[in-house]
Amino acid sequence: MAGVWDPTQYERFKAERAAPFFDLLALVLPTESLRVLDLGCGTGELSCEAHRRLRALNTLGIDSSQAMLERARRHEAPGVAFELADMVGFSAPRSFDIVLSNAALQWVPDHASVLARWTSFLTEKGQLAVQVPANLDHPSHSIAAEVATEEPFLSAFGGDPPADPVRNVLAPEEYARLLFELGYKNQHVRLQVYGHVLPSTEEVVEWVRGTSLTRFAARLRPELFEEYVLRYKARVLERLGRHSPFFYPFKRILLWGHL
Repeated sequence: MAGVWDPTQYERFKAERAAPFFDLLALVLPTESLRVLDLGCGTGELSCEAHRRLRALNTLGIDSSQAMLERARRHEAPGVAFELADMVGFSAPRSFDIVLSNAALQWVPDHASVLARWTSFLTEKGQLAVQVPANLDHPSHSIAAEVATEEPFLSAFGGDPPADPVRNVLAPEEYARLLFELGYKNQHVRLQVYGHVLPSTEEVVEWVRGTSLTRFAARLRPELFEEYVLRYKARVLERLGRHSPFFYPFKRILLWGHL
């Protein structure tokens, strides 16, 4: 996943980010001696929760961020392990009962091919459970893209700012079609709005800084990135207003399939 990841910044809204994961996990049918693969596991805490709640035999978490994996390895325990690898390039035998991915798939294109590859990791009656953000049209996202096209940032990007990863996300009905074509006999796909009550509008900036803005942090000098964040913050407050508390509606797609 392209970006400069700060586990502390990401976990600033840990409870809010965990809510859709638990909703996703509730779709999974528990069976005995499950082998679970968590792709894009981040800090690993939710991988451990999945292991515990599903009463899994083994859980393997995969992430491409060394910083995230260092935090995840603090949670290693009997039956739970973590590995540094790209979630798309990762190669595995057909030996997992559950393939999970929470808020990670949006970072890569061609979801049809990726989901087909992940399906190939599953046993004959395996389950796929994926959650992706679908908040591209919210000002917190559109303003980020807008500011990136302004100077001095545009020149620093070589005239080509990194695109919002959420542009890779498909419509819910497209995911439903893909699951059918991949052979899932049962499926559940839904678009859900999570209403987060944040202390103030300013907290929206901190939220996005821990995720979507990492693509800019990876391409800009630190001092220029801070300049970018200041301009982004001013534009967010101008557009959304100064509110305390602030209601932040966040759309997400949850999809589950059972072979």
